Amino acid sequence: MVQEIHVRLDELILPILKRTRLSFPAKLFSCQAQFADSGIDGSFSLKVVSPTLLAAEREEAKAVLSLFFKKQGLSNAVATRTINKSDHFIDHLIAKLHYIYKSRYLVGRELTTLEIRDALIPYLESLLEEHGNIIVDVVENFPNPPVKEKTVVPVSQPNPTLDSKKLKAMSRVSEIDPDGKLRPHVLYLIELGMDLEKIKAITQRFPAFAYYSLEGKIKPVVEFLLDLGVPKSDIPTILNKRPQLCGISLSENLIPTMTFLENLGVDKKQWAKVIYRFPALLTHSRQKVKTTVEFLCEMGLSAESIGKILTRSPNIISYSVEDKLRPTAEYFLSLGVDVAVLLYRCPQTFGLSIEANLKPVTEFFLERGYSIEEIGIMISRYGALYTFSLSENLIPKWEFFLTMDYSKSELVKFPQYFGYSLVERIKPRYALVKESGVSLLLNQVLSLSYSDFEKVLDKKVKKMLSNKDKSGSSDDLRADNVH
Repeated sequence: MVQEIHVRLDELILPILKRTRLSFPAKLFSCQAQFADSGIDGSFSLKVVSPTLLAAEREEAKAVLSLFFKKQGLSNAVATRTINKSDHFIDHLIAKLHYIYKSRYLVGRELTTLEIRDALIPYLESLLEEHGNIIVDVVENFPNPPVKEKTVVPVSQPNPTLDSKKLKAMSRVSEIDPDGKLRPHVLYLIELGMDLEKIKAITQRFPAFAYYSLEGKIKPVVEFLLDLGVPKSDIPTILNKRPQLCGISLSENLIPTMTFLENLGVDKKQWAKVIYRFPALLTHSRQKVKTTVEFLCEMGLSAESIGKILTRSPNIISYSVEDKLRPTAEYFLSLGVDVAVLLYRCPQTFGLSIEANLKPVTEFFLERGYSIEEIGIMISRYGALYTFSLSENLIPKWEFFLTMDYSKSELVKFPQYFGYSLVERIKPRYALVKESGVSLLLNQVLSLSYSDFEKVLDKKVKKMLSNKDKSGSSDDLRADNVH
């Protein structure tokens, strides 16, 4: 059961909104944050998941952290050893998830592996940019500062030139003129809703941001976005996600790229939503975009379908065709899946790891007696199936399914079963069906609105009672004839 608790800001939420900062030369962490929705007493009302789900989220966070370390060149042994010594940092990652997806938790919605990854990887990358070769120390000693040099293989070599550029850029956005005012482009960004600390954080990640001209770069891009229908309140988020947007020429890059995408079918009316979801779409080279589009065409998708995919899931452009998209397509083809249909219905599936996400799900169903062909049908009918957590979604729902009066083939017909809440929908509705003594298709039990479900259930019950009455009348008539 989801239970409401009050968590002190300095115990859980405080470390996750303000970036963990390393000051030099003392190298001490400073974590401070204020919340618009925090209580007067400094507490934050948060709905949290059950202990079982928390444990599963910890495992997911560990898996993401492990993959991140391996990507930086650490051996499996070093990554595992570091993670085993980093319980506080893992808790920190979970707290970050709970804040980012607060609205999801409030309605009891479980996160997919992809959502967890999309939330944590950018954060880990920002920590790497900030702390460089001591990132392992940062993780192990969180939230305390590293106290000594480690002999662990460094994640990256320090770059004095880069550090110098960052320091100069940070100093530039903090400079005050003789009149006590910040630079014009900084004041402009603050008027848009960005605070100085956020501007500094962006500058630290991307030093060139400090040198963009207000009239020549930043303002034209902001006004262009506003003209597209992007709400002013979304501008700070977009620039934080992709400050490079301000360095791109409107006439030579941004507008031609948008025109190219519109010719493919990207909905002009949806640009505000597309850019907010994935502003990096407009910073990729047209060659990169064309390479992805050519792959989608190769998979059998029409220009119209490609346009709709890019409108709904523009981040597919960021996936490497040869390292990610093609191998994933080949994997699904081996299961007999229509890849074009899957790409159209659930493109986010192609961002998952074959080894860490896809194969374990396939093996899960194989171990339960389903054939490759049946698994292919299931994923074709419900593309999101592979985005669910094994431990917190598929396994518990499968175990409950075994208590229901359905054959295993029912899941082949209706794999969407795994997309419904076990607590909020599956269990209560099935309990009503059992209590009524009638039989309904799994699809009828779960996919109908509650009012339609009640109507179907009531109709079934009346039909059952009517049949019983008729049967009873026939029996009475036969008894009278005997007498």
